[in-house]
Amino acid sequence: MEGLIYLEDGTVYRGEGFGAETTKVGELVFNTAMTGYQRTLTDPSYKGQIITMTYPLIGNYGISEEDYESSCVHAFGLVIKDLCRKPSNSKSVTDLASWLKDQGVPGVQGLDTRMITKKIRNEGTVKCVISTEGITADQAKELCDSTQLRNDWMKEAGVKAPKVMGDGSRKIAVMDFGVKESILTAFLHRDCTLKLFPYGTSAEDILAWEPDGIFLTNGPGDPEEAVEWIEVIKDLIDTVPIFGICMGHQVLALAMGGQTYKLKYGHRGGNHGVYDKDTGRSYITSQNHGYAVNGDSIILKGLETTHINLNDGTVEGMRHIRKPIFSVQFHPEASPGPDDSRYLFEKFLKFVDEGRA
Repeated sequence: MEGLIYLEDGTVYRGEGFGAETTKVGELVFNTAMTGYQRTLTDPSYKGQIITMTYPLIGNYGISEEDYESSCVHAFGLVIKDLCRKPSNSKSVTDLASWLKDQGVPGVQGLDTRMITKKIRNEGTVKCVISTEGITADQAKELCDSTQLRNDWMKEAGVKAPKVMGDGSRKIAVMDFGVKESILTAFLHRDCTLKLFPYGTSAEDILAWEPDGIFLTNGPGDPEEAVEWIEVIKDLIDTVPIFGICMGHQVLALAMGGQTYKLKYGHRGGNHGVYDKDTGRSYITSQNHGYAVNGDSIILKGLETTHINLNDGTVEGMRHIRKPIFSVQFHPEASPGPDDSRYLFEKFLKFVDEGRA
């Protein structure tokens, strides 16, 4: 198949198409992780995005039954340098191209992903058309110009009805913006019972379950669009301990009166350095976000910054100065990426145990 990438500024890239024969419009981003393409593609936080992988060879270990972050691919497309069609992995059940075809997701290979990444870094994330249907550049332009990208994917990326998981002694209410399975697993391995609540659930319904703690998950889109749950979080502030990751970190800041803003090209990959002001240590973290919290906006809101990004100085973590509430921008569960910062789950559960006592 012929593969085409069209950017909203008129730039056209042509390569070989693979996966599904279709056309999608999304936000073109890049990810610097060297492994974990299956977890990346099935992460709900990538809904609406077309991912450029900076590592040149993708697909070499195929697709396994163990490396899902959700039940399907959420990314709108995949852009890579070289596709491996014959994976080598005892756990592989199919190859990347066949899997994407079954999932209805297009991919384009044979492109200079270094050049594309540099363009995104210089100009920022852009609206993009990815096609494996042989459309012309003019047709791609017309489609790009006529498509309005959504920023509220978090409203439909999570569960559609309440769902209970596990049988641990700690009851954790999960406000689901599009949670990764590896985050849920991290809690389930720590003596927790989880109840996932769909977007829009009221504070009354969440508290009726009598949770010991509340977790705000990751998810796709602009955090300012999560208007309904920002208001709900305000009603939960003085109840039980609260922990947020990624989108959960951002909406928590908004609920406390802070501000968020869109990054030029975001942080996506498994090798981002973060400094923890409490421990005095630096950690390599897994990240996937296009928005950040304005550090100055939270100073007078009862919050303080706890973690700083070592590349650009953006806020990577915060906590309330008096209440058992904190959040981080990065992903302590990793998957893909290093698990250096999984201590944060223990930190939250310590608050939970103190509250139960």
